[in-house]
Amino acid sequence: MTENNSEISTSRLPLQHIPNGWSASDIQDLTGKHFVITGGTSGIGKEAARELVRAGAKVTITARNTQKAEATRKELSSEKVSITAMDLADLNSVRKAAREITEPVDVLILNAGVMAVPFTKTADDFELQMGTNHLGHFAFAGLMSDRITSRVVTISSQAHRTGSFGDGSVKTIREICLGKNKYQPWGAYGASKLANLLFTFELERFSANKGLSFHAFAAHPGYSNTNLQSVGPKMRGNLREERATAFMNTVIAQSAAKGALPTLCAATFPNLYGASYIGPDGLFEMRGFPKATRARALAYDQRLARNLWSVSEELTGVYWR
Repeated sequence: MTENNSEISTSRLPLQHIPNGWSASDIQDLTGKHFVITGGTSGIGKEAARELVRAGAKVTITARNTQKAEATRKELSSEKVSITAMDLADLNSVRKAAREITEPVDVLILNAGVMAVPFTKTADDFELQMGTNHLGHFAFAGLMSDRITSRVVTISSQAHRTGSFGDGSVKTIREICLGKNKYQPWGAYGASKLANLLFTFELERFSANKGLSFHAFAAHPGYSNTNLQSVGPKMRGNLREERATAFMNTVIAQSAAKGALPTLCAATFPNLYGASYIGPDGLFEMRGFPKATRARALAYDQRLARNLWSVSEELTGVYWR
């Protein structure tokens, strides 16, 4: 699928003006607001939860490891933070988590993810990166959609620029989701992050057409020092790569707290245009303060987005209404 003539109207809207140097201290009072964050026990998710709690919000964190989640709850605020067990790589777990969160959700932040891991399948026979980063989130958001009142924020990556779904057909997308194509760890990660953006922009269209109460947004953290980069080397048992990654994170990457700012901006900045994409304002959007940015043209391709949506409904069994 080419990128020519693939942009839709949302990609041509004027970029939102976000004040230079916007930071967590600029977040308005969030007392009475409820945020749900997937993967909130470390990295970007944990730092975003910290600032939301500080602003007065109630935050529900989902996590595979409930012991780690409980430690996070105690660290941030036992009164304002609740935890829900959820493994995005298991749709039964996703459905159970969605049933347990019964109260209205102002903002759902789809943050959890894995990166460049060895070839692995989920409990539902999906390729792990597509299954966790996209399909699990697609299902969770769909199951929660009747309780979301304001925003869905999906965390993507600059790696979306390397992602591909081949010819963009339903057949090809399905094969990629099921891991039936030639597997390359970074290629699969790029495809999953491209899927995050395709989902965001299609969700904004879907919400507008259905008259739903929420808007869809996306953000990316640039290059931030989190645990995400170490998962792949650990799964491969490559100690040298793991140490090199840790060194690069220490020397080059910005802090997780700084990397969380685009997420926080997308989740809380007042009157944000629907389908806005927020990233850092520094060189190559690798670090810095939040700004409105553009995804690559392919992320705005309506045909590709519709085909991905169709495959996602088919594979997860979650049909948005």
